[in-house]
Amino acid sequence: MKYTFLTFILTLFIACDSNDNGNESVDFKAQNEVDITAYITDKNLNAQKSDSGLYYVINEEGTGERPTSTSNVTVAYKGYFLNGSVFDQSNANGISFGLQQVIKGWTEGITYFKEGGSGLLLVPAHLGYGNNDFRGIPGGSVLIFEIDLISVN
Repeated sequence: MKYTFLTFILTLFIACDSNDNGNESVDFKAQNEVDITAYITDKNLNAQKSDSGLYYVINEEGTGERPTSTSNVTVAYKGYFLNGSVFDQSNANGISFGLQQVIKGWTEGITYFKEGGSGLLLVPAHLGYGNNDFRGIPGGSVLIFEIDLISVN
């Protein structure tokens, strides 16, 4: 009887813990879409939308090589939130990385430019860091990047 009661209590505890973990999955896609389109309208941007939901603005396409999603590139960038608060940026020399090592918004978005190109990437959360907080970036955040594609390495 003692073991039956202990098993019941343990089962109840596990069931309550697995059903009430407080980490509900929130889908930010709809809100990100509203926020991005409002930003585009407010800033009077000529943005394109890809099938994935990424928005991009090509200020200058560039004249050099166009990278693929597996290229290694050097990019100078500034990343900020919709409110203009900067969360990260490189120096004018940029940084080099493989496009398979970055968020999905960059893997896709950088390929819209050629070497020497510049513009904006407006990245919804599902192509950025998703619902998870990451190094000071709140989960569900829209990320905006000013990018200059310096080279395809």
